[in-house]
Amino acid sequence: MADEDKDSKTEDPTQKRLDEALERGDVAKSQEVNTWFVIAGSTLLLSSFSGSIGVGIEAPMRNLMMNAHQIRVDGPALLALVSSIEFALISALGVPFLLLIIAGVVSNLIQHRLVFSTESLTPKFSKLSPMAGAARMFGKQAIANFLKGLFKIIAVGIVMVMVLWPERHRFEAMVQFDPTAILGVTKTLSVHLMTTVVAMLAVVATLDYLFQYRQWFERQKMSLQEIKEEYKQSEGDPHIKGRIKQIRFARAKKRMMAAVPTASVIITNPTHYAVALRYERGMPAPICVAKGVDLIALKIREVATANDVPIVENVPLARALHATVEIDHEIPVEHYHAVAEVIGYVMRLKRQVSGLGW
Repeated sequence: MADEDKDSKTEDPTQKRLDEALERGDVAKSQEVNTWFVIAGSTLLLSSFSGSIGVGIEAPMRNLMMNAHQIRVDGPALLALVSSIEFALISALGVPFLLLIIAGVVSNLIQHRLVFSTESLTPKFSKLSPMAGAARMFGKQAIANFLKGLFKIIAVGIVMVMVLWPERHRFEAMVQFDPTAILGVTKTLSVHLMTTVVAMLAVVATLDYLFQYRQWFERQKMSLQEIKEEYKQSEGDPHIKGRIKQIRFARAKKRMMAAVPTASVIITNPTHYAVALRYERGMPAPICVAKGVDLIALKIREVATANDVPIVENVPLARALHATVEIDHEIPVEHYHAVAEVIGYVMRLKRQVSGLGW
């Protein structure tokens, strides 16, 4: 059943699905990127701050050793001694450790934006399942981690051999060096070694992040049914929306037909278009009270005929009015002249029929 569910998730995740994953704390994250930032930061600290760190620790320690016989360690004096040593260590190591913390934070922020979620801390009984545990131990992720770890061991071993083997003769002679000189040589070799490791791990971190992102993206994939359900939740059921649209259209049509008897003239195509206009003395311009095509146009003409509303055939004007004027809106200025001629014709026709003047 799980395989079937997985096989059905063939569609790319929506933005809503990705946002929900982020809120749960489910993000694409590579531990190798974190490792690379920490090792790169350590290399930078070793090459740039090792001298100041050494001096900051050496001075209080030398003072402590040289004056050990004079230092009191009873009662408050012991607390003062411990406090002075703590202050010296913090002064020497505070900034380097702060930089390492910043490197760790940046390594996460560069992969995904800041996330606060407690879901990962919530106990889940599914994690206690032996089957789930076996799947994690022998799954694709476990195999990838094993191969990645094996590659790192081999690569780091090769790097160490490449960097240290040419220096093997210097190691033999270091037994005769002054201790201060040994520290200098050790620092140089360590920085060289760590720089090479950082360059190698950059490739590992990049490939691992791409792999982790792909795995995360595959986990977020959705089935067609899930996409439909999400659409229903966010946009509403299409069937319900269609039904509401039909009801609104029917009501609008009913109101429009009720307004046809109040029209002054119906301008037709004659069979495909019909536009009902109402004009009374004092109005700035005629108003469209109804319009439609085909069956609606036929219905408008039927209502107009039943209520003795004049119907005038004017093909270009009917098409132009239907395309440019909305119901309950005045006609555009560019149609004033043509409509005025039609309404004038209708008024003259009424005067002839009734024998009354306006």
